[in-house]
Order: sequence, then structure tokens, then C-alpha cells
Amino acid sequence: MNFRSVRLAFSKSKSGFVRWLYALVATALLVLAAPAWAEAPQSRLVIGVPLEPPHLDPTSGAAAAIDEVVYANVFEGLTRLTPNGTVAPSLAESWSASPDGLSWTLRLKQGVTFSDGTAFNADTVRFSLMRIVAAGSTNAQKALFAPVRDIQVIDAATVVIHLSRPVANLPYLLAWGDAAMVSPQSAATNGTRPVGTGPYTLSRWQRGGELELVRREDYWGRAPQTQHLTFRFIGDPAAAFAAVRGGDVDAFPNYPAPETIGELKRDPALVVTQGLSEGKVIMAMNNARAPFSDIRVRRALSYAIDRQAIIDGAMFGFGKPIGSHYSRQAAGYVDLTNRYPHDVAKARALLAEAGYPNGLDVTLRIPPRPYARRSAEVLVNQLAAANVRVKVETLEWAQWLDQVFGRKQFDLTIVEHVEPMDYDIYGRKDYYFGYNSPAFDALLAAVNTAPDEATRVSLLGDLQRKIADDAVNVFLFQSARIGVHKAGIDGIWINAPIAANDMTGVTQSGIARGTATASNGKILPWNWIGFGLLAALLAFSVHRLGAAWTAKKVAGHAATLLAASVVIFALLQVLPGDPAAYMMGLNASPEAVATLRQQMGLDGPIIARYLSWVGGLFSGDFGISYTYQTPVAALILERLSVSLPLAISALILSVIIALPVGVLAARHRGKALDTGLIGLMQAGIAIPNFWLGLLLILLFSVGLGWFPAGGYSGWTSLVLPALALAAPQAAILARVLRTSLLDTLGDDYVRTARAKGLSKNAALLRHALPNAWIPVLTVLGLQAPFLLAGSVVIENVFSLPGLGRLAFQAVSQRDLIVVQGVVMVLVAAVVLVSLVIDIAYAVADPRQRDAALNGGRK
Repeated sequence: MNFRSVRLAFSKSKSGFVRWLYALVATALLVLAAPAWAEAPQSRLVIGVPLEPPHLDPTSGAAAAIDEVVYANVFEGLTRLTPNGTVAPSLAESWSASPDGLSWTLRLKQGVTFSDGTAFNADTVRFSLMRIVAAGSTNAQKALFAPVRDIQVIDAATVVIHLSRPVANLPYLLAWGDAAMVSPQSAATNGTRPVGTGPYTLSRWQRGGELELVRREDYWGRAPQTQHLTFRFIGDPAAAFAAVRGGDVDAFPNYPAPETIGELKRDPALVVTQGLSEGKVIMAMNNARAPFSDIRVRRALSYAIDRQAIIDGAMFGFGKPIGSHYSRQAAGYVDLTNRYPHDVAKARALLAEAGYPNGLDVTLRIPPRPYARRSAEVLVNQLAAANVRVKVETLEWAQWLDQVFGRKQFDLTIVEHVEPMDYDIYGRKDYYFGYNSPAFDALLAAVNTAPDEATRVSLLGDLQRKIADDAVNVFLFQSARIGVHKAGIDGIWINAPIAANDMTGVTQSGIARGTATASNGKILPWNWIGFGLLAALLAFSVHRLGAAWTAKKVAGHAATLLAASVVIFALLQVLPGDPAAYMMGLNASPEAVATLRQQMGLDGPIIARYLSWVGGLFSGDFGISYTYQTPVAALILERLSVSLPLAISALILSVIIALPVGVLAARHRGKALDTGLIGLMQAGIAIPNFWLGLLLILLFSVGLGWFPAGGYSGWTSLVLPALALAAPQAAILARVLRTSLLDTLGDDYVRTARAKGLSKNAALLRHALPNAWIPVLTVLGLQAPFLLAGSVVIENVFSLPGLGRLAFQAVSQRDLIVVQGVVMVLVAAVVLVSLVIDIAYAVADPRQRDAALNGGRK
């Protein structure tokens, strides 16, 4: 057979498959091009960040990811932290303490306004600070500000903070994001529509993808150089590396892939920096139960570990050892790393003295963080040398918060505490590691009531020594802050005295822009498009198959949806993990967590919550996301604007690839071409799509620079992921089509057509192919929902804000209302595809069509 004869046969075919194929190609191009509204304004910086903030209100919740976006950029405090950790004036020009330390007088800057035009004054300060300590406050640092008794307004530019006890470091605490100044008019909506006094405002937020800030033209202070800041959320280390190498991001201040730094350093277009963060990684021990209630056991484990070996083996040499719960750059730091030098013999002797001559069997329960997993691998071997046998269990983050942090069901765990100056957690009686020491409590009280900074710093040294002497936990290392940015960018923080990305002082010159662009956030109205297509489908079904058959099918699928809603809701209620605890973080008080649970409606009766949810579904109200504090329906539609074009494009590409491959393989059965195509199909099925995606990134993004390595900035961002998704699906379809064609070619009607003189090619395309297509429709029906929701791995590799990634994030964050909504949409998609396949069967198969028109009678 030659290609000319195939072309002629297709053109003469009454089935019109060529026209159908052209239509598929045109549809693929339209779907890919539909979201391609993009802009590339000048003076833009694209910043990579590993975590997406749940919301944008730094005064509600403890997520460090919030400050990484809004600190100093959108919200400002009375004071601010400089890159070296010192306190500098911000909205307060100056401050002074009374001799007894019970009051602080602050002089405020004048002429300051919020981005909505509201004036900042002393009344704003009173509202913001009293809001932190109010009865219904969800501020994670409420306990730190508990000494604030009252705020006295002297005049518009002067306030006096009255305290119940001296707080020597009050200016430092006022520099935290938790103490940011907020306007009374907009405080309630800052989570989704932040209004601050900073130089930037929120322009758009493509949840799961990126967030853009735009410079205020009416900013009261010195305007930053950069007009647009785009924060792109890239948590996967491989995707972060590809984004940096491909030029998709201009800077990654907290780069999550230390294993690739060596390669990045060899690129002259990139600058790699290494500083210190506030993250303190510890191996926490459950002091409240045996054997770790015995100080000798705790000290034995401290002697058993080699900190530098952990840093080298788990963190690729990035990090600094610590000997207590205190960061090295903080005022009053005392180097206690030699308090427990690596000494296996000493560790064994202490265990024997404590009554464990044969060692211990313990369980190490860790969160799903790379630092925890890699540190555990090294620690297991080090502890084994001291005759401590460790069983490692990896938990989801929400499970870890529930079982380890909340219920204290653990022996050992590894976790990073990122809050600055959080030594006070050792004075909390119900904290997860169960430390209780009256001597420490007395030291902490002395620190909190220190009359001056010198006395306070001296007491902090005693406090560090007490924690180390009691071996409360095994203190491993202080995390490094690894930054990567393009040459020509200056002003990005190297050290991180607070988990933030202050971009107000960043300058840029001579940057090669690469492919760092951003979508303008416009999405197609998929809800109306979907309703229109569904109405057209039902009208077609009624016309071709009858109203009775259509009504019967629709009723059956509706019952399936209702049953699925019950199952989904019931299963999610028993899922371990507290959404409120997840949002508030490790340093939040139990009171703040309980208040948030009540505000989220998690304390209501389960039946009432189910009926409320189902009732909302009928009106299109899917509820409000616990995490994002925005309507779930809007979140789903936003993610569908990525997942739906991706799924449709991958489906169409798989058909376009599978059709000629399956036809050619069947046409040349048993020949070399057939053998080669079968091998190609087997390879397509065997190769994981995420591995293929990485190869495509390395070739077309990093190597050739043709397409973005990640993120979503229009149709070009979907080309590589669509190919990665389509390849294995095309291989499956081609095999099914080849097998079905071979079976059909042996049927009587095909042999009759051949006996009447029809060529083999014409018989295959005109008679065999239309009938062989029915099994392929079944496979397509199974593939469509998978491509819509099962592409979570590909979405993660390419950092695409799709529906599958939303579901994965919502499960890990225990955002149950989002999980329920997404799963219901996916169930509805499966049901809808099943309905389409049923209609297609009935139309394609005359027997089923006749049965439908005759009311089901054969």
C-alpha cells in the first residue's frame, strides 16, 4: 500500500473520516489557543516560591507562605526587620519605653494611606493591635501579644501601648507579619482582597499557579523599581530546577532543590546565594512518656547523632549545626553544638545506665517533607550504631498535625520550626514534645520581664543552656536559605530573619527575559459553555433516540450522582486531620485553633452540614474554601480553565496519533511495519508520563527554549503536558483499534465487499473502521475522566494550576469542602461521559438505536 492510495481511499470514503480528522485537528488548535491571552509588561519580576499561601491576611493564621508574598510588599508594620535581623522604623518613626517597661510611646509617620485611600493614624494602630488580643482572634501569635493591656491614642500621630508586664523586645515583635497594620474598613476581607499600606496591591491570583502584585502609583513612600511582581508557586524540586534553567522565573529566593545547586553554579547567567533562614530542624522526643521521660535516654540520643554528617548527607552540605532551639543570627545566640559531641560509646553507656543495656526499639514518625525524609535516612543509621533500632513512618502533613502534634502519638519525629524567637514553646504545658520544667518557666518569666535589652540577652543565653542541658530534643541544624536569581538582579534577601520576600528594594538591570511571562488571568466561561453543550447533547438524544430513552438514562445517572454525594461526604468526615490546625501552624495557641474551627463551621452536626452542602450544590453554591476563603465553585472553574483544555487537547492528540498507527498496523499485519508499531505502542504504554514530561522539559524548555518549563501563561504552557499525557493514551487506543480492526476485517460483510471488487484499503476504511471504532469509544470514555483529574502528576511536573492538583492540595490541607466539590465535579464528568458514550453507542449501532426508538424492545 502507498500513501497515495490511502489518501484516495480516505477521500472517497462515505464515512468522512478525513473530514472528521481535520475537525479534530482544528478543535485541538482552538482549545489550545483559547486561553492564550497573555501580557508581558516591562519592569516585571517573576519570583519562584515553594508554597502557595492559603490566604493573604498575615494577621490570621500562621502560614509562613503568607509573609513570603505580602510582608513589606502589601502590608507594613509599625517596625520592620532588615536583612541582617535588626529592627528598623516603618510606620512608626520612633519609639521609647517607660522606666518600668510597662508602656511604650510610638510616634507615627504622617501622610500614610492604605491602598484603598483610607488614612493610617493612631486609631488604626489601636484597632490593629487590640484586634490581635481580642476574644475571637485567630492571630497565631496571640499569646505573644497577651501582655498588651490597652492602646492609648494621644493624637493622630502618637500612641501609647500599655502592658501588663514588661516586654523588652516589643519593637521586634511589632515587626512580625502578625502585627501588620490593617484598616478597620477592609480587615474582614484581607484574606482574599488585601488592603495594606505597602507599595504593592493584588492584581490577580490564579490559585495553584501564580499571584501578581502591581505597584501602587499613590504609594506614600519611596516607590520600588519593579512595577509587577509575579509569585509563581513551584513546590516540586524537579519543576523548580526546570523553571530556573528554562528562564521561567527570574529569582527563586528559597530554592527547594539543593541537590541541583552544583549544576546551577556552572551557569554564568545565574547567581547562587547561601544564607541562613529561621528554620530550626529538630528531632523531637516525647518527653511525656517512657523512655524519653528519662533525661539519660534523651542525652544518649543527643550523643548518638553526628550533626555535620546529617547536613552533608541529607541537605547536601547546606545548613549549620545548632545545639539548642535558637537561630545563630539572633541576638544572644550561644554556640552549644559541643554540648553533646558525637560519641557512640557515651550514648550506649547512658542507655545502659537508664536500664536499656540491649538498646531501644522506637518509632520515628515524620511529615512528608524532603528534609525530614532525607534526615531520617541518615539518623536511622546513626542511631543504629548506638543500639537504637528505629522504625520510620511517613505521614501526610495533616496526619502529622493530628496524630503527632495534636494527639502526641509518637516516640520521635523530625520537624522544622520556622518561627523566629519561638523559644517560648518550651514553656507551654500542652505542647507536643511534652516538656515541663519549673526552672525553665522561671527563666522564661525572667526573660519576658527583663528591664532592659542587655539583661534580656544575658537571660536568653541561660535559657538556651537550660534547653540544651535538659536535652529536650535533639537539635540538628539550622536550614540554609539557598537563593538563585538571574545576573543583574540586586537587593534580594540572602538571610531570612523572617520568612518573607521583601521585594521593595530589589533592582534589576540587563536581565535576559527568557520566557518569564504571565497570563492575565482571563478564563473562558466554562460554566455556560458546559450548560450549552449539555443542552445540545440532550436535544440531539431526544431527536435521534426519543424522549423516553433519554429521560431514563438521565434519571439513572442522576441517581448515581446523589448516591456518590452521600459516599463522598461520609468518607471525608472520617479522614484524619484538622483543617483549622493545618491553617494555624505549629506555633498557634489552642484557643486560636478552636476559634477558627468554630468560624469554619466544623463543629456543627454532620447531617445538617451534609444537607446544607447538597442544597448548595443544586443552586451552584459549593461552599467556601477553608484554605483560600473563596467560593469553591470559583476555584473549580478557575482550575477547569487549565485542566479542561489540557484534557481535551491530550484526548484529541491521542486520537490523532492512534488512528493512523492502529490503521497502519492492522493493514500490515505480521510485517515489519506492524512489528515496529507494536513495539512503539508497548513503549508508549510502559513509559511513565511524568518521566516523558521531564524529558520534554529538558529538550524543549531547558535545551531549546521553545516552550515554558512550567506555570501557566497561555496555550504554549499546555503543549508539552498535552504531549506527555497523550502519548500513553495514544498507545492504548492504537492497540485497541488494531485488535478491533483485525477482528472486523474477518467479518462476512467485509469479505463480501472485497469479493465485489472493493480494494483492501477502501474496505478497511469504509467498512471495517467505522465498526471497529465502537470498542475505541469505550476506551475513550474511560480515558476522558482520567485525563481531567488523573493528570495530577503531570500538573505537578509542569506546575500547572489544574483540577487534579487542586484536589491533591485540598486533601493534604484537609480542605474538605474543596475535596467534596472537586470529587463531585469529577463524578459528574464520569457520569456525563458515560451518557455521551451511551448516546454514541446507540447512534453508531443500528440495533441499539432501533431498540431505543422502540422503547427498549428488541
